[in-house]
This record gives sequence, structure tokens and C-alpha cells, in this order.
Amino acid sequence: MIDRYSRPEMAEIWSLKNQYNSWLKVELAVAAGQAEMGLIPADAALEIQEKARFEEKRIEEIEKAVGHDVIAFITCLEENIGPSARFLHFGLTSSDILDTSLALRLLEAGWKIHNDVRELMETLREKALKHKDTPIIGRSHGIHAEPTTFGLKLAAFYAEFERHERRLHLALEDLRVGQLSGPVGNYSAASLSPELEERVLARLGLKPAVISSQIIARDTHAFFFQTLAILVTTAEKLAVEIRHLARTEVGEVEEAFGKGQKGSSAMPHKKNPIGSENITGLARLVRSLAQAAVDDMVLWHERDISHSSVERIIAPDATVYTNYLLNRLNSLVRGLVVRPDRMLRNLELTRGLFNSQEVMLALCQKGLTRVKAYELVQKQALAASEGAGDFLELLMNNPKIKERLSQEELTAIFKPDRFARWTGIILERVFGQGASARIIPSGNEEKHF
Repeated sequence: MIDRYSRPEMAEIWSLKNQYNSWLKVELAVAAGQAEMGLIPADAALEIQEKARFEEKRIEEIEKAVGHDVIAFITCLEENIGPSARFLHFGLTSSDILDTSLALRLLEAGWKIHNDVRELMETLREKALKHKDTPIIGRSHGIHAEPTTFGLKLAAFYAEFERHERRLHLALEDLRVGQLSGPVGNYSAASLSPELEERVLARLGLKPAVISSQIIARDTHAFFFQTLAILVTTAEKLAVEIRHLARTEVGEVEEAFGKGQKGSSAMPHKKNPIGSENITGLARLVRSLAQAAVDDMVLWHERDISHSSVERIIAPDATVYTNYLLNRLNSLVRGLVVRPDRMLRNLELTRGLFNSQEVMLALCQKGLTRVKAYELVQKQALAASEGAGDFLELLMNNPKIKERLSQEELTAIFKPDRFARWTGIILERVFGQGASARIIPSGNEEKHF
């Protein structure tokens, strides 16, 4: 986790101070719960509540001597609490505190990311509705296919992020578990019980793991990090789309370029898609961290600590970078410069070749086999692309096509309206009923189908 790609609110969740605060929150909740159930003296729990304080520097000093961070933390608290501290951490094992507090911080970070996704979806929705009628050539294999609209292109990304939002919600619900079950998960200490665990975790907004060993099984965490991995991959997918459309020879979109911004130390003319490229790079990092989370599922017996060092890195890094990445993408999409004139110019580059399928289907309706119709249309299309003439004129002048299709029928096929006739229905599938009517004025001279 580095400052360059960190947003303060998310980074604070993973600060050392907040880590200790989350540990303290769990310890205090346990002491209060044990006092309520008569497992420790009520006055001791009250004193723990009033006097439990920590100093980061003192914890560091103790840890150097004892070589154990949780013991160092508890020792520091004991120094401030006094005699009642003998009822602190009563019957618990370190992982009861570590795993439960990790859940609290992962949930806090995860819900911030969930909100980031929602904000990005809203930006995509607004942009998609604004450009629902803005024609753009669709491409397959990077080659012109058939026209679509820029709004439909963005709506497809909205739908993908909506699926990620649902997956993230599921992953966060899975994470909403803690444990207070002792050294091997069977509540062996007299001061522990399933009832205490349930009471204390409810106080923390968590629920008990169905079963734990000394730890919560790491498939729960792996699911969350894998969810982040596929989420940022869609973010990268959108960023790559923007980068392709921004290439000089395409020029259909452009990242916003601020006043005074410079694109190259050598070439003053450069305006590079650096935001999209940054998103691509960070997505690679998050995916690599997700693999480490999967590897953490395999531990020895009831527990080892091979996962511990990994999680100290991947929990902050994956959430911080995902948070930064989504916010940068949201700003990028919101400020994206859209060039409808370039979209239209590129669409017209092939002078109607994208009508080839409809011509083929029309010939099939007139009695030709699909194989024969394909061959006839392909021959004229390839000739047109090699400069032999206009595609429509070549079709009209071909005797085998003329005997099946009239000039009027061919001309009707080349009217572009058919490519957008279902746009409204598609957008209503994506955004809900009435979406196609919620159009945001574009403020530019767009040419529509």
C-alpha cells in the first residue's frame, strides 16, 4: 500500500492505530458479555472498559521483547488497567481477536468498495442514457462488424458492474462472521460458550462462524478477494475499451485533459490515456493478491500462521487499490470526452459493408441457400473493400442478386434505422422500465440513426 494509490478514508481503516482500536473493540465487547453472563466480576468489566488504553510506541517496545503482537497489545492494556486486567482476554486465543477484528475492518473496507461500485454504475447509467442514440461501429476481433450505439456499449458495462455488486454483497455477508471459540474452536475455557459468542458478536454486528478451528476458515476471505479480482477486471476491461477508442486513428473518445496538464516530457502534442493505463496496472496487482488469498486456504490442522503475513499485505493492498481504481474510473467516465462526429466518420469508412448480413438473409428469404447467398454477398463485399466500387452499387449490378432483390429492396436494407430499433427495449432490460425515456441532453451536435 503506497500513498500514491491510496485514498485517506480507506487507508485509515488499515492504519496500525485502527488495527489496535478494532482489537480493543473486540476485547471490550467480550469483557462486557462475560460480565453480563456472570463469568467475570461486573466491577472488573467496568474497570476494563474505563481504563483500557494503548500506546502504539509502548506496544512496539513490548513486542520486541516478547515476539508476539497480541501479547504485546494485551500487556500494554494491562499496564493501564491494573488488577482487573486479569479478566481481560479471559479464555480467548489470539485468533479470536485477530479474526473477529479482521472481519470488522474487511467489512468496513468492503462496504466502501460497494458504494464505489454503486457510484460508478450511476455514472455509467447517466452516460449511457445520454448517448443511447449516438451511433458507433461495433467491432469484433477489432474489425468493423455492425453499428450499435455508444449508449448500449456503456449499458453493457453497467450490467456487468451490477452483477459484481450482487457478488460483492454476497461476499460481504459471508465475511460478517467472527469467533470466540478458544484454542481449537470447542469453547474449552469455562469463560467461553456458544451463547457468549453469539451475544458478543451480535454486539459487534457479526454472527458466529458455523464452526471454527482456532481460526475462521479462509475460503470466506478467498471468496471476497476473488470477488474484488473479477470486479477490477471489468474495470480494466472498460479502461482497455476506452484506450482503444482513444487511439489517434480511431479518436472516438478521449480522456479529459486538464488545463496545464502535459502528456509527454518529449512531445508537446501528446494527450495520453494515462488514467485507463493506471487502472489496468492496478487491476493486475489486485488479481495477483487474490491468488494469495486462495493459497491461504491451506493451513496445517487447526491452524498455522502461514496466512498471517499474507493477510497483513493483501487485506490493505487489495481494498485500497480497488477503492482508488474505482474512484479513478468513475472520474474518468464522468469526464470522458465523446466524439460523435468521429464515431460517425468511422462508421462510414466501409461505405455500408456492415449491411452484408442483412443482404445475405434477404437472399435466403428469396430462395437461395445460405451457402450460396453468403458466397454472392462476400464476393461483392471483398471487391468493394479492395476498391472495385461502392458496395450497394456492386450488389445492384450483380445479375444473380438483381434477379432476387430489387433496387428498392436493397436500398431499404441500407437504411441505418434498423440497427437501433430495439435500443429502448434493451435499455429498459438494463435500467428498468422507463429508462429509455430518461434522456440527458447531450449539449453537442450528435448525429443519430
